[in-house]
Formats: sequence, structure tokens, C-alpha cells
Amino acid sequence: MSTKGRYTITAALPYTNGPIHIGHLAGVYVPADIYSRYLRIIGNDVAFICGSDEHGAAIPMRAKKEGVSPQVIIDKYHTIIKKSFEDFGISFDNYSRTSAPIHHETASEFFKKLYEDGKFIEETSEQLYDPEAEQFLADRFVVGTCPKCGNEEAYGDQCEKCGSSLNATDLIHPKSTISGAEPTLKQTKHWFLPLDQYEDFLREWVLKGHKKDWKTNVYGQIKSWVDDGLRPRAVTRDLDWGIPVPVEGAEGKVLYVWFDAPIGYISSTKEWAAREGKDWKPYWKDENTKLIHFIGKDNIVFHCIIFPSMLKAEGSYILPENVPANEFLNLEGNKLSTSKNWAVWLHEYLEDFPKKQDVLRYVLTANAPETKDNDFTWKDFQARNNNELVAIFGNFINRVVVLTHKYYNGVVPTPGNLSEIDKKTLTELKAYPAVISSAIERYRFREASQELLNVARLGNKYLADEEPWKTIKTDEERTNTVLYVALQIAAALATLSEPFLPFTSEKLKNSLSIKSSSVETKWNDIANKEVLLPAGHQIEKGELLFSKIEDAEIQKQLDKLEATKKANEAENKTIDPQKETASFEDFTKLDIRVGTIIEAEKMPKAKKLLVLKVDTGINIRTIVSGIAEHFAPEEVIGKKVTVLVNLAPRKLRGVESEGMILMTETPEGKLVFLNPDEEGVNSGSIIS
Repeated sequence: MSTKGRYTITAALPYTNGPIHIGHLAGVYVPADIYSRYLRIIGNDVAFICGSDEHGAAIPMRAKKEGVSPQVIIDKYHTIIKKSFEDFGISFDNYSRTSAPIHHETASEFFKKLYEDGKFIEETSEQLYDPEAEQFLADRFVVGTCPKCGNEEAYGDQCEKCGSSLNATDLIHPKSTISGAEPTLKQTKHWFLPLDQYEDFLREWVLKGHKKDWKTNVYGQIKSWVDDGLRPRAVTRDLDWGIPVPVEGAEGKVLYVWFDAPIGYISSTKEWAAREGKDWKPYWKDENTKLIHFIGKDNIVFHCIIFPSMLKAEGSYILPENVPANEFLNLEGNKLSTSKNWAVWLHEYLEDFPKKQDVLRYVLTANAPETKDNDFTWKDFQARNNNELVAIFGNFINRVVVLTHKYYNGVVPTPGNLSEIDKKTLTELKAYPAVISSAIERYRFREASQELLNVARLGNKYLADEEPWKTIKTDEERTNTVLYVALQIAAALATLSEPFLPFTSEKLKNSLSIKSSSVETKWNDIANKEVLLPAGHQIEKGELLFSKIEDAEIQKQLDKLEATKKANEAENKTIDPQKETASFEDFTKLDIRVGTIIEAEKMPKAKKLLVLKVDTGINIRTIVSGIAEHFAPEEVIGKKVTVLVNLAPRKLRGVESEGMILMTETPEGKLVFLNPDEEGVNSGSIIS
């Protein structure tokens, strides 16, 4: 278990161009919150810091698209994001924003310090320029082929397929994501941080110093980048949205968002310290402080190479003790996507599952993408709620509280002599704080969540074995003891669950009447105290901690995703280009008439074909049509259809087809008959 100390915990600054979804929560914010809450509970001095990332090219582009100012965009999403974090119990000590004056001041001072110390390289170079949009292109607004792995959708700063760090000019066949135009090269002056000069430092600090204690996915990425050779990285950009570069000759330029954003951790800490009457410097400049960054894997290069190099260049800041980055969370087998609306948005989740924040927190922790990408499915969400939270955790607490009120009017009974099973159970209980602590301190939150559930399993097994509902009729003293022991387990759960399930912990503490009382259980009390809930203590009836989630609720979520999938398919469906121009004479050769389907049957051994008898007005003829996957034979009998009657006959699977029924397709891929299905339109009518 950690010795008491000072911790600065940062969570990646969310970008204010959209709300927060479950991928963000699973990858960064729930693990960071579990860790911060745990450290506070065991008595550490913690500054849990975050804020909105509000600069960069994406903000003004979105503002332009929506016809509003960038300030409107960042204000809108900063408010939504901040509320989502509050709603899900993410216990930041400070949530700031990079548009705040204190951040502009802090980032500018940081840049000027490095500039005055000669840490930058000033270069005039050719950068990619969009001739249609008339602007230089930020890295994320260029896509092209990765020169290392051939991925055709690599960004200008990084290939997400092979993980290589890139410059936009490295891309093969680059394309602007703003206009789609092929960028040109245009000269511009920028300041660069010479990362190549920090290779030895990074090798010593990370590759040698943290080989054994950093996650393999993080360590592996850093090693790959460093071994590949680092290059100078621009810290300024040609944009009109951001923090102006605070030196002469830099008019029209701003600090590169990935230079300014991590400094947001420092400015947010300053903001918090000023409000709380604290000194911010020990949290960033005292070697006894432990700095931990919680991020997703797409931010490893920035937090493990660029930001540490910036801190090293500045000279007075501590370096992170760990950067426990997670992999990505997928949704129902597909990559989460803000632009495609393929996500579970936190504010929408609470509309459909009110007061079930802890259910989502638990499921995302139990299925966290700690070492590999994982998949969130609604069926797994339902199963974990019903089979674990309801059937194990909730069931144990409910039985203990109900039986205590039924037999003792809610008063903790006085135990008799403890049996061997009682002693063994209480000994097992005492071991759990250390087991859970060990998992949390190794950033294994999935493991920790399952150990928490094992405490409830211990309680359920104890009750099932000792059967107090039976012994109450034959041995009252034994029943007293069993309920007393069970209540000690319940009290332990109220404390141990707090980092993972803060809302549940609060309800359970209220139910057991231990919140802010003399009998409130501390983390270390579980292992060290003989009594957590004393005999004679009055508990409340409380409420059910969890409720079952029904199939209909899950189906609603699946239907919502299916609708999103169809909408995306419709939006992304390409329109076939116009065919070669036909003359009027070509068109007049076509004899198109209205027909009526009078018979229909499936073609044997053919999945897509129906054999139709069609009254064309001229005659009744056989037409073979590839519509069997869209229409049953009985559906089409009696339908009026549009028929090309003078198409040359053709044999299909031995059946001669004399004509073609004209169809079109909806954006969703559904076939539709082209038919004038109106009164007065008769078979044989010519279409012209």
C-alpha cells in the first residue's frame, strides 16, 4: 500500500468539438478517478487536474461550418463536457479550460523561457498549404499514405495504424481534409523543439529507468519512436485561433496545440491552488511529488516524448512517474467515432438509464482496454449489471439489511462466540484492502474491480452457508453472530467500493448510518480493526443499490445504433457518375411499358432470383428478376411494374427471360419498384 505523499494526477484534456462518450470514460477518466479517489481515501495529498482543450484548427473549422464564432463552439462543449464529468462523479480538484487567461499567461511564459534559453530552432521551411481554403494545414487536416506502412488514411502528425510519428510533408499523396484539394508547398517561418537532442535523456529516463514499471504498450511505443530517430518538432502554427506566439516576427502565428495543451495541466493547477490558498509549485516542482498522466494510446507520443522534453528543456519541473495509457474501446465491434455518431454519449446514457452512473463505471472498468483494444456491447452491459451488480453485490447488501431489520429492528446484534468459519471469513475480509490496493497501484483497475466483487461474493457465500433465516428458529445466538459478521463485510464494502462506485458507496454508507459518523470505516480499518460496525449501532432501511435491466431497454439501444449505422451508410453511399450521353434516337429505341405481375415463384437453388409472369398488355411473358432478397413471391403478385419489353431475351439458369423490370435503390440499399401505381394507369401504357 502506498506511503502517504503528494500526487499530481492529470487526465487528458478533452477536445471541445463534441461531447464525451464511453470510449473517453473507459480509456482515461474512470481509471484516473479510481486512482485519485483511492489515494485520497488512504490519506494522500492529491491534486486531480483536467480541463478543456480549446485551441487548434478543428475549432475554427467547426465554427465556420456552423456559422458561429469559435467562442460559441468552445463554450457549448466545455459546458456539456464539464457537466458529464460531474454527473459521473469524476472527482477533479480542478477542471479548467485552455481559453482561460491564466492558461494563456502560463503557456506564453513557458514558451518565452525556452525561447530566451535558446532551446528552439528557428527555421523557414516549406509547409503544406491548401490553395482552395487559402490557409496552411495543421497536421490533423492532412491525410495521405504513410511512408512506413502504406496506410492510406495516415494523419499529418501520426499514423494510427503503425503508430509512427510523422510530419505532414512525409505523407505520400497528401490531401487536405478541409477542401479535398492537393496541398502545395509554401514557405513559412516556425520555431521547432529539437527532439533529437533529447534522445539520450529519453533513453536514460524511460527506456532504462522505467523498463520494468511502465505498461508494455506504452514502453513499446516510446522505444519504437526513439529507436527510429527523433526529429525537430514545430511548436508554432500558422493559425488565427490559439495563443499568439509571444515573440517579435511571429505575427499571425499561434502556439501549436500540442505544445500549449499539456501546459494546461500546469495552468489548471495554478488556478486550483489560487482558489484553495495553496502554493502550486510543490505539485510540479518538488521531487517528492509523484506526477501521473492518464491518457489514451493516441496521446502517448505527446505525454512520453514531447511534453517530457519540454519539461526537461525548461529545467525546473518534475517528470511523470508513470503514464498508464489505455488502448481503445470499440462499440459493438466497430471503432468509436464522433463524426459518425457511433458512440454512447454520456449525457444521452443518463437520459435512458437515470441514476445508473455506477453501472456504466463498473462495466467500463471490468472491461477496460488496459492492454489491448476491447469491445463494449449492450448485452455484456446488461449481463454485468444483472449477474454481477444486482445478483452478487446488491443481493448481499439487500439480504443483510433486510434481515437486520426483520430480526433486530435495524440494530447491529451482539455476537456470541465466533466459530472457525466466522474467524476464517473475517480473516479473508481483512486481506482484501491490500489486494485491491496492490491492483490499483499497479494500474490494474479491471483486476481491482473484480477483487471488490469478490468481497461481496465472500458475503454471499457466508450467508448461504450459515443460513441465518433457518438458525433464527433454532439458535438465536448463532443468528446474532452471523448477521454481525455479515454487517462487518457490508461496512467494508461501503469503503472499498468508493473509488469504483462512488454513488453506490454513498447510498450504502447512508443505509448503514456510517457516513460522517464516529463509526465511519477508513480503508486501513478493514485490515486493522476488529470491529467496523459495533453492536447496538442503528442502521437505516436504505434502498436497493442496483436494479435489473430488462431486454427491452437493451433493444432500444441496439435499435438506436442500427439507425445510426443505416444513416451512415446512406450518407456515405456514393452516387454513380452519369453514363455516356445517349441521343434522343437511342432513347426512342427503348419500349418501356407498365406491366402487372400475375405469378411469382423462387428460382430453385438461386438465392437472388424470382421467376415472374408479367402481363405487359402485349402478352403474358416470363421475366427473371434478381429481387428475391428484397421481396417474397406473395408480396409482388398484383403489383404494377415498369418493364423494358423490347430487351433481347436471355436465358438465366435455363429459364428464358423476356424483358427487364426497372428498379431503383434507396440510400439504405433497399430495392424499390419504379411504378406509376395510380388509378387509371393500365398495363401496356408506354413510358416516354
